[in-house]
Amino acid sequence: MADPPAAQSTSVTDSAATSVDWETIQASPDFAKLRHALRAFVFPTTVGFLVWYFTYVLCAAFARDFMNIQVFGNITVGLLFGVLQFISTFLIAWFYARHADSKFDPLADKLRGQIEGDAR
Repeated sequence: MADPPAAQSTSVTDSAATSVDWETIQASPDFAKLRHALRAFVFPTTVGFLVWYFTYVLCAAFARDFMNIQVFGNITVGLLFGVLQFISTFLIAWFYARHADSKFDPLADKLRGQIEGDAR
């Protein structure tokens, strides 16, 4: 009985992947540029979001009077902060996608071309 098509294509990919010197790729300047670009975006963004998130949580826990201030109608500062948590999450995802398209993907495509060219 023959292997399913997905398993066959995986074995072809595995055999091509074993012929690539991954340590050389990892040590290459192009990989270092990709890693630096990714880290330069991800780490500050993560720290900024965590500070924003924990500020919200700590204010909700310890600054209840502040969070209960009514901005207009029955809308409070706490409700606005909560909604802004969702908005900031979607904005970060959108900004990451745009940033990846312009910065990470060209570097990754270049590396992929080198790897696939070496594997053939």
